[in-house]
Amino acid sequence: MKRLVLLISGGISFLIFLILFLVARSVGHSQDSQLMAERWSVKKDVAQISCFFSVNAPLSEDAIEEFEHSIDGAIQEVMLTQQTTVPNREPSVSARLWVDAYSASGRIMLSSERATLEADAYGIGGDFFLFHPLRLVTGAYFSGNDLMQDYCVIDEDAAWQLFGSSDVVGQMVTIRGIPHMVTGVIERPEGRLEEAAGLSGTVVYVSYKTLSELGTNNGISHYEIVMPNPISNFALNFVKDGLGASEKDMEILENNSRYSFVSSLQNIRAFGTRSMNGKAIIYPYWENVARGCEDIVALLTFLYLIFLLYPVILALVWFIRWWRHKGWTLKDVYHIGKDKWERYLERRRAEKASGQKGAKRRFQLPIGKREEDLDWDEEDL
Repeated sequence: MKRLVLLISGGISFLIFLILFLVARSVGHSQDSQLMAERWSVKKDVAQISCFFSVNAPLSEDAIEEFEHSIDGAIQEVMLTQQTTVPNREPSVSARLWVDAYSASGRIMLSSERATLEADAYGIGGDFFLFHPLRLVTGAYFSGNDLMQDYCVIDEDAAWQLFGSSDVVGQMVTIRGIPHMVTGVIERPEGRLEEAAGLSGTVVYVSYKTLSELGTNNGISHYEIVMPNPISNFALNFVKDGLGASEKDMEILENNSRYSFVSSLQNIRAFGTRSMNGKAIIYPYWENVARGCEDIVALLTFLYLIFLLYPVILALVWFIRWWRHKGWTLKDVYHIGKDKWERYLERRRAEKASGQKGAKRRFQLPIGKREEDLDWDEEDL
């Protein structure tokens, strides 16, 4: 009875472990903004790097442009080095080796014939929506690389306030008298984490140029890039050195493995101190949500390890007791295995000898007879 109770309790504990493990994986894979590297390359040969800058030292567009000019040369150099040291390594043939984006937060005033609205705004540059594929209700995204910068993407709340409908693609809003076309309407992410991260009000997305010239711009506080990572930490170190910001004014991280088991163990170890921030950095809402998910995954990891420990201990106790009463030794196993191997070799030799004997018989067939017509006995030999 006692063994049955232990067996059932161990099975339940293992089942809870599996459930918590799958939930932890699901939480990590729910963050689309952290999975750009997976979407960019299935070979897992790229790294997604995110940089956050202090409000006292925001990143400039000139610094980004200068950094971008250095990327291709550095990638080609390290790949040529690898082809020299590893002759069988094939060079990458991707049409685009890297993609980047940046953003600044602020406020902006939009007007339509129906109403005027002041909302939180993000001024974006580069391929922002590749990194942040917000759910579209209707329409499409725009790129910060477009020649025309008079586009905007608004959330459903803004669409209803400005036009009384969410089907407003192609409609015009004015920002300080300058017409801007609505290219898409998004569904604003909602949830406990999103609300705590500062995403409780209306949000619109405009070009960085529009926010700088026509709105309140807090400066570029976030830069992100996906680029080849031919050797460990190449992308991370290249971005850190290339952007040139001081350590106290910048925080940089590699997103690829932030929800991995090892990262979760590190977050558990840093519990209590991890939330402390001595830098004047204000994270965008998606990073706040990502950090909240890191804490959740770390907690789930801690719990599923506890529930895994119980059946593992039971299995070890059972194995030890079985080992003590097994009635045989490793020496016995060795001799049994050796004996079986020798018997196998003897059978192989016998089969080989039998095959040679059969070949000899076929060679001595009586004239005018086929092998299948013969009934082998001593008279036929």
